[in-house]
Amino acid sequence: MYRLVTLLFAASPVLPAVAGPAEDIVAAARAQIGVTTRYDSSYQRIAYPGGDVPADRGVCTDVVIRAYRRIGIDLQERVHKDMRVAWREYPHPAKWALKSADTNIDHRRVPNLDTFFRRHGLSIAPTNRPGDFHAGDIVVWQLPVGLPHIGIVSDQVSPAGTPLVIHNIASGVKMNDVLFAFTITGHYRYPTRLR
Repeated sequence: MYRLVTLLFAASPVLPAVAGPAEDIVAAARAQIGVTTRYDSSYQRIAYPGGDVPADRGVCTDVVIRAYRRIGIDLQERVHKDMRVAWREYPHPAKWALKSADTNIDHRRVPNLDTFFRRHGLSIAPTNRPGDFHAGDIVVWQLPVGLPHIGIVSDQVSPAGTPLVIHNIASGVKMNDVLFAFTITGHYRYPTRLR
């Protein structure tokens, strides 16, 4: 079944070619498919900078973090440094019980990545137009159960022309047609690139 799905995606139409960081981010995200096969949101102590949970597991944010790290951008370090200088800009729900930044988990929380990309990336107004999404874009959604979710727009599209998304939503990293399946609350390009 996995081979069939892979073949279907390989034959899918692609978005306009991009060169540089966006192309590399998509490739780095796609490389996680079949490697990260488990969804694991448990709190773990990890190194800083450059820390990660085991590659076979992770959450939606780990897809983004690992993709950017592969092109030399450590979001663990960047989010931590930004939270230290702009603490009030970041969300601090009571359930997190935070008194200061935590290098083990802060970058692995969707609201924090959402805030970071809003502060430092190019924010794009959410739409339901497939053409507004480019390969390498970051998308944040609100799931029906009230939880936030994040993924990376791939360079391939569905038969209907909707860009496919690389993400981890409970069963490992996948690339599928979910861009408009949930309410989009954030759309970013980071690093900002001109086309």
